Parts: sequence; C-alpha cells; structure tokens
Amino acid sequence: MKILLYLKHFPASGAPLKVGTNKAVHGLAAGFVANGADATVLCEGDADGVHRSDAGYEIRCFRNDATYRSFRLAPGLKTYVQELDPRNALAVLNGIFHPSLYSLSRVLQEHRVPFVVAPHGPYHPRIFKKNAYLKWPYWFLCERPLLQRADAIQFLDRRQAVWSRRMGVNRPIIETPNGFSAADVVPVEELTWRSEGPARLLYWGRLAVYTKGLDVLLDAFSEFGARYDARLTLQGPDWAGERAQVDALVARSRFPQRVEIRAPVFDVPAPRVMAEHDVVCMPSRYEGFGLAVLEAMLAARVVLVPKSAGIAPHVQASGCGVVVARSDARAVQQGLAALMERRGEWRTMGLEGRDYALRYLRWEAIAGDALQQYQRLVA
Repeated sequence: MKILLYLKHFPASGAPLKVGTNKAVHGLAAGFVANGADATVLCEGDADGVHRSDAGYEIRCFRNDATYRSFRLAPGLKTYVQELDPRNALAVLNGIFHPSLYSLSRVLQEHRVPFVVAPHGPYHPRIFKKNAYLKWPYWFLCERPLLQRADAIQFLDRRQAVWSRRMGVNRPIIETPNGFSAADVVPVEELTWRSEGPARLLYWGRLAVYTKGLDVLLDAFSEFGARYDARLTLQGPDWAGERAQVDALVARSRFPQRVEIRAPVFDVPAPRVMAEHDVVCMPSRYEGFGLAVLEAMLAARVVLVPKSAGIAPHVQASGCGVVVARSDARAVQQGLAALMERRGEWRTMGLEGRDYALRYLRWEAIAGDALQQYQRLVA
C-alpha cells in the first residue's frame, strides 16, 4: 500500500523540523518506511521538487502561488492524485480548519482514493472560542463535511473522539500517539538530578497565552512561589505575536524576578535542554498530545499535564508526573506542590517515564500499528 501524508507547510527539503506537526508527519513517515511501506509526504510551496529524506521516505512539493490559507490546490498536486491507483493508495490529511484539506478531500473522493483525516488536536469546545465568528460557519460548511467524508479520523488519543461525536461526526477512529526520534534520546549516563536548591520549572512551547495556559501557569506560580523556592523558565517561539502579553503577565505576577523568558532553541534536541531543568509543566487548556512532555520523559524529567492532553494516559501509566483534572491556577498550583513533596523521588519517577517512552512510544511501533489499522480500513 502506498501511504501519502499531506501537510501543506511541510518543509520541502525535510528540515529543519521546528513545528510539532512537521515532527509528527516526519516520524510517522519514517516509521512506515521502517515497516517496509511506501511512504510519501506531499506538501505545497514556491516550487516543484522531489526530495528523498534521510529516513527513506519521499517528499513531493507542488508549486502553489495562492495564499497559504487558500482553497486553491497546486495544479500539480491535482494531477498527481488523478494518476494514483485507488486500489493501492491511502492518503492521510494532516491539519485542522485548513481550506486545502477540504479541497484535497474533494479531489481524493472524486478519484475514489481512500483518505484519513488527522487533525492533530481535539475539536474541544475551547478551540471554537477564538475567532468563533469564523470557525463556526467553517465547521458547518467545510470541516464537518470533510470529516464525514473521511474513511476514518486519526486522533492522537482515542478519548478525543468524544468532541467530534457530540457535534454529529461518527466515523471510524484510528489512534496514533506521537513518538520520538532516536536522535532526541539523551544517554542515561549524561543525566543528573538535583535534590537541593531552587526547583527549576520549565514551560517549553509556543508563547500562546490562552491555548497553552500561560496565564494559568503564572497565576499558579504566584501561589506556588510563596511556599517553595523555585524558578520558572518560559521558552519557545512567538509565532502568534503574544510576547508582549506574556511580558505583561510576568510583570504583574507575584515573583517576576523568578521568571525568565528565553528564545527558542532549534539546533539542540529538546530533551537536552530540558535535562537542565527539574520539572516540565504543560498547563494547556486543550492539547492534542503534548510532544514537549514526551521530550521531557526522554530527558527523565518529572512532568505536570492536564487530564485532557493526549499524553496524559502515558504519564499516568508510567508514573512520571502529576496529571491535573483541569487547567486552572488552583489545580496547577496543587499539582506542582504535590511534585515538590516528592522531590526525593524525581530520579526514580523520571527514569520510569524514560523507560516507558522508549518501550511504547517508538515511531516504528506506532507506524506499524497504524499500518494494520489502515489495511483493515481499506479492506
């Protein structure tokens, strides 16, 4: 079976992979190749091109002069789909609320090529709060029809299907969690843990205040810092232009001198940066999976995550951190306090999380399971 993974903004050369969806598509494609499958990543950009990645999968880029959020597909991409053998191909459309996915689904359906939609996040009610006047009409006119036409919906966590089902979408579900790259694994002999001194907390991700719950984390840290000696680092890219808002939240917090905002680092594996800290916090209001937490597990760090995150069941199963019932300041503050009370166990907890990730969250295993589900779906 030929597996086609469409992600419009995937880098045509295969690197650098700075965005979570890029990393996920790369990992899954590499995993398919490791399982003997024929995998191709499809993207659109400034020029046509074909590139063979180091992981063995092919990247095909199709020139598209239209704006990024356009319904207009690259002409070459349409031709490529038309020439596929629908009996031996399956497409995975990666993204959420993107016009190109809707357009490509129509072309695939016209040529009887089966396809799966992978939104990389839940259709949680909170996702509709930002730009609701645009999202709700788009949901009824485009997104829901796209999902209803799909042969299956691929969620990072099976629990996330509850939100789409509540809104009338009942399609078969495929569960594929995110995995890790072997290059990101830090040798255990290079890891250290501190039992004394200020606890070093880290938020790693986009500076997106509402979605990622940075306001929640800073409010929680104001209360937490009154009881415990701790430092908080916020590190990540400012793609949405919210740095000024984050600065204002820090300035209004109770202990601004204990909070540091750092620029993102893309040329060093995330687990190596995380290994310099003690606790990795993910206070997101809604989260598809939580790749930062998986990377923290590879660094053998203890973590705090909300129950709704796709990685939460893995944190619970491994015992490497605290899962809070909801993303609010009180729950996060109590979760951080619970971790502090177990500081003597951080090394053991971290290593248990690392061992769990190495055993169950390898891309090769995840892709192998996905392939079996695809084959059953097509059959």
